[in-house]
Amino acid sequence: MDENEEGGGLRELPPETCTGHKAHQRIDLMIIFFCVSIKEIVAKGRDFPWPRPESCPRCQGHRVWCHGFVSAFFDGVDGQVFLRRYRCPECRCVMRARPLGYFKRLQASIETIRSSIAFRLENGRWPGGISRSRQGHWLRSLKRRVLAWFGQGWTNRLLEGFDELMLQNENPVCRRI
Repeated sequence: MDENEEGGGLRELPPETCTGHKAHQRIDLMIIFFCVSIKEIVAKGRDFPWPRPESCPRCQGHRVWCHGFVSAFFDGVDGQVFLRRYRCPECRCVMRARPLGYFKRLQASIETIRSSIAFRLENGRWPGGISRSRQGHWLRSLKRRVLAWFGQGWTNRLLEGFDELMLQNENPVCRRI
């Protein structure tokens, strides 16, 4: 898979390899979250005025260029949403802008995921409107991550575990541990 496509992720290089123009450096994709409205992005499309990062988050270089758009899909939006990409010419890092309130690689908002899991834990059934398989994936991933991070004593405190992982800047429902 091309590292610039949707499957990419944050892969940090040690600080000593992030300076200068080294030919062996990889082009990594970073996600930068901005407090922007999905509805406004959809309404304006490619004309949406995305904020430009002041510097590269990897090398702190101040020349960050626009690097086109990438399409993404979000729940509640028909069709694709164009997200701005940026590129640092110094370390060759590619950055993707993304609305705050969404985990990377997931279409549902953080609020939707948490409320869905809370509903299931309180009522013993899934809320309507979202496929049961997606919601089941979120709950299974949360159980695995809470067990791995906090141990067996947290198995009955999954929502607390969700919130605690969020405080630690971890995605509570991703598949990796």
